Amino acid sequence: MKPQPPAADMVSPLRRDLYYYTGGFLRNRRVRRILDLSGFNLRLGVPRAQSEDAVVVWGRTARVRRGQAVATRRGVSLMTCEDAPLRSVLTGRSGADPLGLVCDTKGIYFDTTKPSDLENILNYGALTGAKTLARASDAMTRIKQLHLSKYNAHDPDLAPPCRDYILLIDQTKDDASIRLGGADGDTFRQMLDAARAENPGKTILIKTHPEVRAGLRSGHFSRDDLDDNTLLVDAPLSPWTLFEGALKIYCVTSLMGFEAIIAGHRPHVFGRPFYAGWGRSKDRQKMSRRARGLSARALFAGVMFKYATWYDPYRDRLCQVEDVIAALQAQTRAWREDHKGYDAIGMRLWKRTHLRRFFAAPGASVKFFTTDVKTKRHDCTLVWAGAVPAHRKDADITRLEDGFLRSRGLGAALVPPLSLVADDLGIYYDPTRESRFERLLNAQTLDDFDRDRAHALREYLISKGLSKYNLGQEADTADWPGNRTRILVPGQVEDDASIRLGAGAISTNAGLLARTRAENPDAFIIYKPHPDVEAGLRQGGVHADAALEWADVIAKDAGPAALINAADALWTMTSLMGFEALLRGKPVTCLGAPFYSSWGLTMDLGPKVARRTARPDLDSLVFATLIAYPRYFDPQTGLACPPEVVAERLDTGQIQQPGAANRVLSKIQGAFAGYAHLWRRSSYW
Repeated sequence: MKPQPPAADMVSPLRRDLYYYTGGFLRNRRVRRILDLSGFNLRLGVPRAQSEDAVVVWGRTARVRRGQAVATRRGVSLMTCEDAPLRSVLTGRSGADPLGLVCDTKGIYFDTTKPSDLENILNYGALTGAKTLARASDAMTRIKQLHLSKYNAHDPDLAPPCRDYILLIDQTKDDASIRLGGADGDTFRQMLDAARAENPGKTILIKTHPEVRAGLRSGHFSRDDLDDNTLLVDAPLSPWTLFEGALKIYCVTSLMGFEAIIAGHRPHVFGRPFYAGWGRSKDRQKMSRRARGLSARALFAGVMFKYATWYDPYRDRLCQVEDVIAALQAQTRAWREDHKGYDAIGMRLWKRTHLRRFFAAPGASVKFFTTDVKTKRHDCTLVWAGAVPAHRKDADITRLEDGFLRSRGLGAALVPPLSLVADDLGIYYDPTRESRFERLLNAQTLDDFDRDRAHALREYLISKGLSKYNLGQEADTADWPGNRTRILVPGQVEDDASIRLGAGAISTNAGLLARTRAENPDAFIIYKPHPDVEAGLRQGGVHADAALEWADVIAKDAGPAALINAADALWTMTSLMGFEALLRGKPVTCLGAPFYSSWGLTMDLGPKVARRTARPDLDSLVFATLIAYPRYFDPQTGLACPPEVVAERLDTGQIQQPGAANRVLSKIQGAFAGYAHLWRRSSYW
């Protein structure tokens, strides 16, 4: 199934005044924005009597009573807001903004003392259509694969302490969902007693709530409740990892019970949560208002498609749950990789501010060192891939390099990147050793969603003419002959690491041109100098007279996408333009061993890389190169983001450009390009 299109029409055309009486609606800008996009004007004061105005309250805390009283006195409706089931990386008490809300006009989903909008949706809504169920199945699969939950500060790589256990889910004390879900503190004791009695000799794992682990609230169980067969799990294990190893699951009203249903379990439920009573759980209490049987997919569709309101922080609009899944995928990846912090050695001064922002997941920090240090502050050390100290052990470092959708402008001009790759094995452009990219692509198997996503991204890049640096003008092809094969030859920076490590026998632009002409004597050859060389920032130029011995034309200042579109084929050593030509369906011949060669998609006349055993199609290569391997940063929001957001920023130009100081510094570097071997290794640049 294809990803859902942006919900551009989800802003309500009708607006209503919504009155509030608690400070949270005043302080929380994200909540205010979601309500604004939903068609509500948040106001202080008193609603008009017997009008279309409404009063809004949050959840069912004690402070809700004043709002309820005003709504009753003025004869207006009451709307209750709460966080949506996919909320954020960290908890709300940690200051994280929500990615969605539920806004209920009849009650609230966790209050089973009376009906709610959700209960009516599940009782009477159209939830069983083939398209709805297929979409639900796709979204459920994504959530499971990506280990997403309401809160996401957990580590999917952590394993449970044992196998074949009974999972018992704790909750925070005094949670309103317990009191209004037909349970209390004694219910948790009854649940533990039942789990022990019904599963003699089995290990019971008690999963604590994330806010309990963070020290923000208290749970119902402590170490006093443990015995030889009962363990307390307060490590940040993924719920989905716990579900996979559980024989049975016991809960009261926790949202994890709903997630357990998505995972394929039928949890034993001791309260009256929103997901009980529909035939997907083993209920210890009866719920007479719920007489409809629902599949897990239909239950999911009711909650996630019909009930929740979702917000896209990158585009500032309401959206579908699929967009929130993509946002959380990027943000949770950043947190999981970054939250323990980094040491960084040898980073140039101009990069440091940007790296602090890029690796700024909640709780993360980057400590910069001018030279290598013996005493490490963090477990992981970041080093720019081309400046790894010779004495460093491979296991100690993670190599950084620019991603493939980088910026509007050159790195040599000190324009910060919107994407980076962080490789703990090698680096993608070095074929002499395995990289994380190679391992990923060798093992990769795409489902239909990922394949459709890669295809849609590729089509977007083609339609918008996007490339790595997004510079240059339209190619002037008026005088190019139409009766000769047009071969594009991109020049490269000859001291670049990708040339030194992967070029093979031919390692100069002149040699590349000569070989291309020798193999294609009748072709019309277009030589495109590297943009860093054209800008005077790097070495590797071929004098025009020399280049024209083999090329028919030198395409100065033309954009890569335009040139590729105008060409019939591309010949290269290791240039990224070879990958960009593959995106556009052009045949590519490699005289070196770039990251996209030796997979069966290129004509390889240079070194073969035997490790590259997979035979991916083009969309699989795109997924690995542009989605799975790099990470992306949105300069507008300061958040980790999906590649689609960066592609839109590059297309619209919504990117902060370097200041005057960086522009001056880049010109100075260009003047001393011949001494690059000195300053490129210096941490001061």
